[in-house]
Amino acid sequence: MASVLQTPKAPARPADACEVYETDEARVARVRQHLVSGDRALTLAETFRVLGDPTRVRILDALSQGELCVCNLAAAVGLSESAVSHQLRLLRGRRLVRPRRAGRMVFYAIDDQHIMDLVAQGRRHVEEQTDPARASVAPES
Repeated sequence: MASVLQTPKAPARPADACEVYETDEARVARVRQHLVSGDRALTLAETFRVLGDPTRVRILDALSQGELCVCNLAAAVGLSESAVSHQLRLLRGRRLVRPRRAGRMVFYAIDDQHIMDLVAQGRRHVEEQTDPARASVAPES
């Protein structure tokens, strides 16, 4: 039996790929000037990873209303003090919350206004997605 030589097929292109492959070097250069660096992208991804846990989101949401001690924070989010302390340690490690000692008490607050803004924007986004009345309202110009 004789073997038949087959020419390799070109890899399939995604359906949303450009019809004509042509790079706009000037546009690419402008984008690269403002593109987040690899190190900063990693740090940002780690921040979002920490924010990706529902318990930590609820803790940050509670702290967005003001400083709280661990026992009040635990009561507010419905967890044990030990579980809240564990989550706070992770949040402190990413510098998302900061402790303040007052005698034997330790109070926690969100460390950065940007984190409060992220949580608030994320919450608004989710509420708009889940509330049909809000989703159908066109934004004011």
